[in-house]
Amino acid sequence: RLLRASAEQAGWSGEAAIDASGFQRDQTSHHYRDRANYSFHSLKTTILIDVHSLAIKDVHYTTKKAWDGHIGMQVFRRNAEDLRVMSADANYSWSDLREECRSESTRPLIKHREQTPLQKAHNARMNEDYNQRWMSETGFSQLKEDDGEKLRSRSWHGQFRELTRKCIVHNLTQAAS
Repeated sequence: RLLRASAEQAGWSGEAAIDASGFQRDQTSHHYRDRANYSFHSLKTTILIDVHSLAIKDVHYTTKKAWDGHIGMQVFRRNAEDLRVMSADANYSWSDLREECRSESTRPLIKHREQTPLQKAHNARMNEDYNQRWMSETGFSQLKEDDGEKLRSRSWHGQFRELTRKCIVHNLTQAAS
């Protein structure tokens, strides 16, 4: 709730971009590694960021190799009432996600995987409005700017909280500027 409140304080326009990046985990909890039955060295982080104010509205963390389309659907459903436009790259290209966006009156600016001439035409028509999606990359670079992409917490839940705190501080910094 604090992350959402800080995003609203920084200003939320309803035009958002979604993207994923990885944060390096220095020390993984043996308990979590055994429980998840997976050996991993990075934490996949997906953010939903406002393209005008750079406020981070929602964050999704995973240590598994989940597909971006499924994660995008989860993030969209949690924030559907606050979104008018959602931009994403071709990693989120999934017809179910586009249909879900349209059913909630959100315009999906999600690049198609260019396998047919029709998909190439859709992407060409979208290019004028799609140019704001790069703001999610800016948000990640600002999150990684101070401490880099290494996490200091030892436990997995501590790492989730550490990244959430970074996002809240980022939003408060954006609100102050």
